Amino acid sequence: MQPPSRRTFLALGLLTTLTACTADPRGDRPADPTPPRDPDTPARLRAIADTDLLLGAYENLLTVPGTPTALLQPLRDDTVQHRAALVQGLPTASPSPTGTPYRSLPTLAELALMEHRTAESHLDGFGEVSPPLARLLASISASNALHAAALGDRTPVKTPDGSAEATPATRTAAVPTLQTALSAEHAAVYGYGVVGAHLPDDPQRTDARATHAAHQAQRDAWQRLLTAFTAAPTPAAGGYRLPFPVTAPTDATKLAVHLETRLTTVYADLVADVPAPYRPLAATALRETTLRARHWGAPATPFPGIPG
Repeated sequence: MQPPSRRTFLALGLLTTLTACTADPRGDRPADPTPPRDPDTPARLRAIADTDLLLGAYENLLTVPGTPTALLQPLRDDTVQHRAALVQGLPTASPSPTGTPYRSLPTLAELALMEHRTAESHLDGFGEVSPPLARLLASISASNALHAAALGDRTPVKTPDGSAEATPATRTAAVPTLQTALSAEHAAVYGYGVVGAHLPDDPQRTDARATHAAHQAQRDAWQRLLTAFTAAPTPAAGGYRLPFPVTAPTDATKLAVHLETRLTTVYADLVADVPAPYRPLAATALRETTLRARHWGAPATPFPGIPG
């Protein structure tokens, strides 16, 4: 959770002063002690309930002899961290992460499907929550998608589409953040040209070509969207400075990890910064770059795009 800004504290102080100086025309009636309900609370509670079901399934499966503990335990530990982050900000304490008892012993395929469905459920209605919670939900959803893939589920995760409801003012507000995303994709396209040039002609180079094409497609999507907003898309630079010399295949895969990891941060921030109707687009981009980062060897993290 982000701390309140100085402006927020000043605003709260002003409200307190006005309340103290304004008389109640009906007499000295005490103020209503019930605080206003946080609009994020329902979304947090739904996400916690889904996460508890996952935890219950992991707990059940981890008790079975022969279970692939090396695979499941890190995923379970990520899920515990997801829950801890979701509980932060609730007005009252939440029970410990013991997990909701699962009705039966799940198979790995069923657990993968649960992760897949949780990745989708976290994005259902997340356009209505605050920007910090939207960023957190999109990051956890990307982690759930990564878990599902690790468990063998390769089905694309569906993201709700809310961009059709955007107003002209909302579109104008989206332009600066979309330009930032476009600039990041320009750099990624350039970077994957370097990656592919330093990989042997084998499946790795094929992967690099496919990823290069994916980033070109994402770049083109941002350009089309900006053009539809009557905004001139930011052009690519003539060249980009690499973060380190790339002279061998190991350097090339390291660069691929760097590019994708950087993009996860760009897109997690985009979820929080872009107007709500465009959050699904940013969340989809975050999930895809999270999966690609892991494919190239990036270490798994429970909160893709959010620095620890």
